[in-house]
Amino acid sequence: MKSWCLGKPSGTYVAKMEDVLDVYQRPYDPKRPVVCLDEASKELRATPRGRLPLEPGQPLRQDYEYERHGVANLFLAIEPLRGRRTVRVTERRTQRDFAEQLRLLSEVDYPDADVIVLVVDNLNTHGPGALYEAFAPEEAHRLAARFEWHYTPEHGSWLNIAECELSVLAAQCLARCIPDKDTLIREVTAWETRRNTACAKVVWQFTTADARIKLRRLYPVMKEQNST
Repeated sequence: MKSWCLGKPSGTYVAKMEDVLDVYQRPYDPKRPVVCLDEASKELRATPRGRLPLEPGQPLRQDYEYERHGVANLFLAIEPLRGRRTVRVTERRTQRDFAEQLRLLSEVDYPDADVIVLVVDNLNTHGPGALYEAFAPEEAHRLAARFEWHYTPEHGSWLNIAECELSVLAAQCLARCIPDKDTLIREVTAWETRRNTACAKVVWQFTTADARIKLRRLYPVMKEQNST
């Protein structure tokens, strides 16, 4: 079975889609880095009955029983053209947690940037309002001005490169039992270091021109033309 998710045809959908696609066509500019941000959950599980020792030619073997140790959240930010990503583990994914990620992007990751071109999906926690939930108005206003905001459309998270990178993280690092937050932090940090050392970039090929051909059914006017 194959499955996918595309939004309903609307002017709002295609306007946001084309906005993000145009952002991905911008040339690399260290003073205006394009950064994609997204988050994912990881259920923490221990294997109380252990695993068998690794042997050549054998997959990792462990008992199917496990113990649940709660859930952790991972925020992943990636600068596709530079091949740099940062993964941070948090207890939750609230507006305050999102606001803290924005502060870290601004003050720790990109302190010398004139502005950070930010691509996020349209969750209700993803916006300048989160900053005012977490910081004093003057600080929230200062941080909000550090970002140029771009939102993927509803049911358009496939447009967020951070979601693509989260899929890589899940396949290469998270597709196994991880018992606790400390272990999770250690493992994702090792994965992040390896990917950044390799300078693994994301070269986005799908353009606005491509969308108007391959996704023309999402454009209200083109849909009307096809039906007449």
